[in-house]
This record gives sequence, C-alpha cells and structure tokens, in this order.
Amino acid sequence: MAAKLSVRDLDVSGKRVFCRVDFNVPLEGGRVADDARIAASLPTIRLLLERGAKVLLASHLGRPKGKRVPEMTLAPAAARLAELLGAKVPLAPDCVGPEVAAIAAAMAPGSAILLENLRFHAQEEKNDPDFAAGLAALAELYVNDAFGSAHRAHASTAGIAQRLPRAAAGLLMQAELDNLSVLLGGAARPYVAVLGGAKVSDKLDLIRNLMTRVDRILVGGAMAYTFLKAQGVGTGDSRVEADLVDTARTLLAEAAQKGIPLKLPVDHRVRPSAGGAASSTPGTEIPAGSVGLDIGPRTAAEFRGDLEGARTVLWNGPVGLFEEPPFDDGSRLVADAIAGSKAHSVVGGGDTASAVRRFGLVDRFTHVSTGGGATLEFLSGLPLPGVEALSNA
Repeated sequence: MAAKLSVRDLDVSGKRVFCRVDFNVPLEGGRVADDARIAASLPTIRLLLERGAKVLLASHLGRPKGKRVPEMTLAPAAARLAELLGAKVPLAPDCVGPEVAAIAAAMAPGSAILLENLRFHAQEEKNDPDFAAGLAALAELYVNDAFGSAHRAHASTAGIAQRLPRAAAGLLMQAELDNLSVLLGGAARPYVAVLGGAKVSDKLDLIRNLMTRVDRILVGGAMAYTFLKAQGVGTGDSRVEADLVDTARTLLAEAAQKGIPLKLPVDHRVRPSAGGAASSTPGTEIPAGSVGLDIGPRTAAEFRGDLEGARTVLWNGPVGLFEEPPFDDGSRLVADAIAGSKAHSVVGGGDTASAVRRFGLVDRFTHVSTGGGATLEFLSGLPLPGVEALSNA
C-alpha cells in the first residue's frame, strides 16, 4: 500500500477541515458510557485546532437506518468531547444542508463543531454522490481519523475524499496503518498470532494470509471447536459451524503443508448445557451435555510458553467468554502473557480490545486497535475503501 498523506502535511490555518472521526460510542442514560473512541481522536483534533483550522467533526452512531432517531443523537458525544478538550464543541442540527453550511461559514479559526449523526441520512451508507457532494461543500480539506469505519465505502469515508483537493490520514489513522502494516511485512521473529472469537467464517481470509507470515498460530474461542470437530474430536454441545468443518480440515492441512503449527486447545473450561457449575475437562474431548466456554488451564500454560519468547504478537479474538467469570481466565492469562513479553504486541480491536480494557492492560500493549471489522479486513489483505480514498504522500 502506498504511503498516505498525513494531517501533519496539510496547511490548515484558517481553512475548514472535514474530519471524519469514530464517535460510535455506547450510551447510558443519555451520557457516554465509554469514551475510549473519543479520546483516541483527541491528538488529531488538538493538532487541527492548534494550527488554526475550522474543524467540522463528523461521525455515525448506531444504526438509525436513515431516520432521525433521538436516542442516537451525537449530543452526548459533543458534551464529552467538550469536557475532554476543555473547549466548547457545539452540535450542529444536521450534517448537511444550508443551515449547516451557514454555521460552517461563520466558524472562527481554532474552533470545532460536531455534525449530527451521518446515518440519520440513508444516503451516507449508500455512498450517494449527491450526499457526498453536500458533505464536501462544507469544507476545503478532508481528514479521516476513523479507522474503525475505513472498511466501509460510505459517503463520509470514500465519496467525500474524492471531492476535496487533499484527503489526509489523521494521527490515529496513521498509527493504525503503521502498527498493523508491521504485521504484514517486516515483523520481528518469532511471530505468533493468537486467534479467537466465535466464528471461523470471520477469520478464513485472516488465517490464510497469516500462514505465509507467522511462525505459529494459537487458536481459542468458539472457533476452536469447529477445528476440533474437523479432527474428529468430540465437542459436546459447544458452538460449531457445521458448514465449515470441511473448510477447517482444509486449513489444518494447509498449515501442516506450510510447516506452520496451528495449535488447538488440549483442554477446556466447560459447564453443563442445562446450566450449572464450571469445570475443566481432563483432555481434548468435551463430553456430551457440556458446552465449551474457555480454554482450559493446560492450554493456557502451553499458550503462555509459546508467547514468552515471541518478538511480534497479534491477538485477534478472545479465547473464551471473557465477559463472564470464570470463563475469562483464559483470555486474562493470554493478555498477561503478551503484556509481560517484550514483543511488539498488537490487539486487533473489537472484543479483544474490550477484554484488554476490562483487564486494565491497555498500556502494556504496543498498540490496541480501534477497528474491529476494519482491522480484520486489513490484516486479511483486503483493501480498505476509506484508506484507498486518501491522497498518496
């Protein structure tokens, strides 16, 4: 991928800058419940303000399906951003139209406004050319700092970038691209990938792309049960993607052919399907009437040993039901092992990032991605429309 223009390279003084951010944050009682995504874009916002830009911030929130849903207003995000910045950040009544254009035209250098939820308009997700043109008419330059939405070809991530003279990556976007790119080329060896989550179907392209780059793949989470089923191992009532058992068998064969160990759990933390106390299996088999919900203690110990000497680690997907003790033990032990290593360590966003935050270990990793689907697609070798649309450096 060609290097992209950085926000640092733009002359923004006195100019209106449309800055796409990811403020798709959880709300509780009309307030922001987790401001991690807002905080992640603060460096870019501060840089633009300090350099005298007129900053028009834009984001989506939830899935209003093209309708104005009061519960999905960005007002709480504007309020929290103002608290973090220590400056006023008014919320515009919409994200396009004459009223918003008049507000943008009257802005003073070094000020910011937040446009209302982009997805209140169905044209946003359709990348409608007229809607993209309406967004572009508000500004003179474009900055994308919303890596978590970069895999979407929407009006605010792709269409608008083609209608403004310069489209640059924000500081968060650049950090994401820099850290994730290391995992696809030039990573220090040994390089270990830990893959978990619920579905093999979500990780097919990722597994195949990593097989040519890593030294070892450690598999946990519910996706491990589909692989075990492919080996003829009993999985009880655990979640298995029956239509992907043959595919899992093929992936195991491909890994063996390439000499890449693809390690599966050797024991499990389970509980009865009908409910009851958790227990650990003595071996790989999960008995009938039980459901696997975490890797077992022997597996956790083996994974820890595999991670101790690693110089590069990618972790994408929790290895158990991390939200519910005691099935968070496996993910916690993996997190501790990676955090305690000297590896260049990258957490692949989504639930994995949530787990790391839950364990209080964010600062112990080299990079915790803000992308879920975007991170997965980038590491799978797929082009991201929101990145492709940016100007080359």
